[in-house]
Amino acid sequence: MSSVNEILAGAESDFVMFTTTVCPYCRRAKNMLDAKGLSVEEHDLSETPDLRIEVVTMTGHRTVPAIWDVRGDEPTFVGGSDDLLEYL
Repeated sequence: MSSVNEILAGAESDFVMFTTTVCPYCRRAKNMLDAKGLSVEEHDLSETPDLRIEVVTMTGHRTVPAIWDVRGDEPTFVGGSDDLLEYL
């Protein structure tokens, strides 16, 4: 299984988003990125509890989506969908 850092380093999209299956905020965030023409790579945490723990440990962010901007040299943790709205 990949670690969060490996996923972020290997991303070929503008953003990486950790989600769960039934999550209206995840859909909202994805729609915001789509509307801006930005690509997103999604990773479902419902099937990978270890990854969820790692995301919480790294960021202190306990809810989904957990969104990173991976366009720069270093991945930038954005936060959730409300944070993304302000970030964009």
